[in-house]
Amino acid sequence: MLARRHGSSPSYPAGFWIIWTTVALDLVGFGIVVPILGRYAERFGASGFEVGLLVASFSAAQFVCAPLLGRLSDRVGRKPVLLLSLFGTAVGSFVTGAAGALWVLFAGRIIDGASGGSVAVAQGAVTDLASPEDRPRLLGMLGAAFGVGFVVGPAIGGLASLGGPHVPFVVAGTVALVNGLIAIRRLPETLRRHEPRPERKTAASAPEPGRASSRPALTRIWVLALVGFTAICAFSGFETTFSLFADRRFGLTEGPVALIFLGVGLLLVLVQIRLVGPASDRFGPLGALQIGLVFNALGLGLLSLTHSWVLLVPSLALLTLGQGLAIPNLAATVADRAPDDERGEALGFQQRWQSFGRIVGPIVAGALFQAVGVPAPYVAGAALTLVALGLLTRAQSSLAVASSA
Repeated sequence: MLARRHGSSPSYPAGFWIIWTTVALDLVGFGIVVPILGRYAERFGASGFEVGLLVASFSAAQFVCAPLLGRLSDRVGRKPVLLLSLFGTAVGSFVTGAAGALWVLFAGRIIDGASGGSVAVAQGAVTDLASPEDRPRLLGMLGAAFGVGFVVGPAIGGLASLGGPHVPFVVAGTVALVNGLIAIRRLPETLRRHEPRPERKTAASAPEPGRASSRPALTRIWVLALVGFTAICAFSGFETTFSLFADRRFGLTEGPVALIFLGVGLLLVLVQIRLVGPASDRFGPLGALQIGLVFNALGLGLLSLTHSWVLLVPSLALLTLGQGLAIPNLAATVADRAPDDERGEALGFQQRWQSFGRIVGPIVAGALFQAVGVPAPYVAGAALTLVALGLLTRAQSSLAVASSA
């Protein structure tokens, strides 16, 4: 069931588009909830700090559960875990919509976050289907489902909110529930069974960075997880503070900022559909990942200097291009270097550290913006991205090995 290219029209493995649609609908539900969550929490007396904790609680739960769900998918199959994730998202959304107190709201977000391992499991399912050379292209297409979700979701959420503050969460839960019911029948199982290898160790029990590992594959995954953590820290810091930056530098209100993010989302989709595959074919997943990090650093550095639209547009374009290239190729690089029967766990392990980056990045960026100045989050983000690039370059000789899959 490997994807093959035929001339200029690449083909897709059987079952890929069902997985893609499942992820896209899951992200539509996420996109419905996120933009309105802060205002919704204020109805329960949440302070700004409590709103921040509420948002972080989702990522914290995902940090704990993503590798566990990935490991489980290596044992019982991708389909049962994806279904568990979809139905968990439905429960979390319904609990959020039915909340009568702030603690119930936290419970709903934690349930949803704990179910958020669907991304890594879906990546595992795609890499099960694809040949190593096709993984970046298909993971890029899967990444485009994120962009579709974030473009379509807020629009649906805005319309649903006209029916009352609870309605968008009910809609999001219904989308997840219907998605899960359809997936029971249509979603394929992609995991191929392997003979267990003796004396296995898992990514969850991998040593801390700097400590020796008896398994070189886990050492390489640690390096890639750290790269993902630093890169996501930088980008999530940009996402968190850009509305404040746009107000201070350009006097933009929520409406124009939302349109800018819409443009960023659409460009991200275009990059992941059209550019990830060709870049990986030419430079390899590792090389394309490095190029993406360079673009990220350039975009953030240029953004810190921006006082005019002449610089704003290219800085955002560079940043979006870099992010669109980096994330799918990072996942492909992890998948190529993980054993076949531990690929889901390895991708979940990587997602754990990206979730941690989404917790740390916004907090640090917000503090830098307030305490140091408007450009500080972007200067720090560019520096952090260069750190990620340095880590990757230093480990390149050990990463540039044949896949263990």
